[in-house]
Amino acid sequence: MQAGKISWFLKAMLFLGLGFLYIPLVVLVVYSFNNSKLVTVWGGFSTKWYGKLLENEQILNAAWLSLKIAVVSSLAAVVLGVLAGYALARIKRFRGSTLFAGMVSAPMIMPDVITGLSMLLLIIQVQGLLQGILGSDVAWLDRGFFTIFLGHTTLCMAYITVVIRSRLAELDQSLEEAAMDLGARPLKIFFVITLPLIIPAIASGFLLGITLSLDDLVITSFLSGPGSSTLPQVIFSKIRLGLDPQMNVLATIMIAIIGTLVLLMNYIMMRQVTKRDREMRAAYKTGQKAV
Repeated sequence: MQAGKISWFLKAMLFLGLGFLYIPLVVLVVYSFNNSKLVTVWGGFSTKWYGKLLENEQILNAAWLSLKIAVVSSLAAVVLGVLAGYALARIKRFRGSTLFAGMVSAPMIMPDVITGLSMLLLIIQVQGLLQGILGSDVAWLDRGFFTIFLGHTTLCMAYITVVIRSRLAELDQSLEEAAMDLGARPLKIFFVITLPLIIPAIASGFLLGITLSLDDLVITSFLSGPGSSTLPQVIFSKIRLGLDPQMNVLATIMIAIIGTLVLLMNYIMMRQVTKRDREMRAAYKTGQKAV
């Protein structure tokens, strides 16, 4: 009896939690088809705000810039995160390991204001130093795409490192040890055995990096310059002047794109897991027959 009460209580809490998370998203999607300019008053079904959004060059340019930065910074963060996670998971103790682990985790712990300000000061110092050494203009270090890319890569790398390190920590090392006993070099073991096994974690880290990059506002505010406003900056500046129905449309499009990517990646990863399980069962049956 008591177990039944607990079960119903847990179910109620589950539905309440899911409702708290997803009902606002559903309302936002519904009101993106609102004919009224007032975002809180339903004025009939219409798709006119979708057309107006497609004609808004400021939002489209900001969205394109944010997407480019998110993809490039996530790719760079995945490479660095895989290397850092592998070092922390496979090389248990080395000189400076504690300091290295702390430095890798620092962007997750530090407030974004501190991270953005420190990176801005570092970039200004490096720019002045290079100008003094080279004696020429280093315009590529001016605040813009490249500086935002550096900030987002640093932020995303910390989270991706945690994902990769966790996956490597729970990975069975018997295959790697067997390959090592057979004379395979560490680099070949990594690319042939380890890397395929952590592909799902890499894909998850890549999607997480894109989400963090698209969502970041504070660090971007420190590292962006004239003509390099990202989508969160444009949305924030418009919301301060009042609610705009185009923001509902923009959010709906982003939800659709991100949701599609998540479902697609989950489908691909589940197919890989199913295929691997099928191959393992086939190999086991072949071994049983041989015996």
